[in-house]
Amino acid sequence: MKTPTLRPIILYNSYILLMMGLVLVAPIAFAIFEITNDDEILFVGMSIVCLLLGGLGVKYNRSTLESISTLQLYLITTCCWLLLGVLGTLPFVLGLPHLSVTDAAFESFSGITTTGSTIFVGIENLPRSILIWRGMLQWIGGIGIVVLSVAVLPHLRVGGMRLFATESSDWSKKTHPRAIHMVAAILYVYLALTVSCGALYLFGGMSAFDAAVHAMTTLSTGGYSNYDASFGHFFNKPVLVWTASLFMVLGALPFVFYVNLVRNGTTHSLLDNQIRGFLVFLFAVIAILGLERVWAGDLPAFEAISHVTFNVISVVTTTGYATTDYTVWSQFSVMVFFFLMFVGGCSGSTAGSMKFFRFQLAYLMLRNQLKQMTYPTGVFVLKYNERVVSDDIIRSVVAFSMFFGLIIAIIALVLALSGLDFITSLTAAATAVTNVGPGLGNIVGPSGNFASLPDHVKWLLCAGMLIGRLEIMTILVLFTPGIWRK
Repeated sequence: MKTPTLRPIILYNSYILLMMGLVLVAPIAFAIFEITNDDEILFVGMSIVCLLLGGLGVKYNRSTLESISTLQLYLITTCCWLLLGVLGTLPFVLGLPHLSVTDAAFESFSGITTTGSTIFVGIENLPRSILIWRGMLQWIGGIGIVVLSVAVLPHLRVGGMRLFATESSDWSKKTHPRAIHMVAAILYVYLALTVSCGALYLFGGMSAFDAAVHAMTTLSTGGYSNYDASFGHFFNKPVLVWTASLFMVLGALPFVFYVNLVRNGTTHSLLDNQIRGFLVFLFAVIAILGLERVWAGDLPAFEAISHVTFNVISVVTTTGYATTDYTVWSQFSVMVFFFLMFVGGCSGSTAGSMKFFRFQLAYLMLRNQLKQMTYPTGVFVLKYNERVVSDDIIRSVVAFSMFFGLIIAIIALVLALSGLDFITSLTAAATAVTNVGPGLGNIVGPSGNFASLPDHVKWLLCAGMLIGRLEIMTILVLFTPGIWRK
């Protein structure tokens, strides 16, 4: 067994250190202006250490950019996200000395994976340096997963993502410059959409600080809010609710679509099966639940539709905002929201969960199988977006789906062994792996939080968040001996 050189892994983790050292400027600034304690000194120290270590790592390992093996790419992906979670923990520990390391790590990993589950109570009373850090963690995690989905996962053949392979998915030396250009274009689009969202929030009546934080957590489909009531704090301003609904949907669409729209000025990508199917699905679910809520008659029609639209979009896109506790609507609504947790947005978006294209492929496979059973001698080719879907992509989707359910089941069983009730165990496990945020029930539901869970449960949920965010197979493959012998 040949041990892979660690230099490329050190290089990319050094870039992470540099980035985190720079983004710490925002919480440092707020810590200075608040003048409540000496947090700014600790933040500055952390920033300097990150910049120094990152600079040294880049200086002595820069020449390793030219060739990266598959194993090294798996290790880079996993190690970078682990490092982001660890570094994200430190400002919580430094800024809130009463917070345990477990709670700080939970908040950090929930943020960087854009899950949005929280352990904080009285969020509006937290220092602004901490609130801005929570928002920035999710914003970084959002752009990180888009780049991962476009540039890395298709190359690694993870979970059927090769179906969306482009030139930016090829990590050979020949196409590396094109990959860099695509990533840069995605970043520009991400910035533009974030600024647009923040501007509309500001115009709709949010304070500048709230607009900035909520813009970052909306477009990243992360769901961290500056208030215990989540987006329910702004429900008396409908323009904000509908603005958030729009940008949650925009965050759940493929960012390559926006890049092509800007470059080519065409909406041809709207013909993409994934985008059309996703939008039609959202409309159908909103219509069904909206009619059910209006029929219930406990709210005015417009208010009921607003609640339904916002919360359905929030759960499907795995944002995790809430305007109300939708678990008290009806048993039918509760069941619908539970199943919506597993849908997710489009591939190449900031959304988590299973991704909508996998459900489309499952339907196509079922349809082909029924045809094959009806006409045993017939030959039926499975196509998606007018392209033939190869057998290895189908196998990859099936394997991903199986392990997705298996990981949730294992975590849920461990949570049940810890003494948690059925609803809490199942939905906490599901919401961690799907990166949705709130689960169901009184403890982890939309009106609760994760603070009361035992420490070992929080660490297990952190692992679930990371595994789900990295599409499961990216981490599981590292535990197979074959990848190390290859």
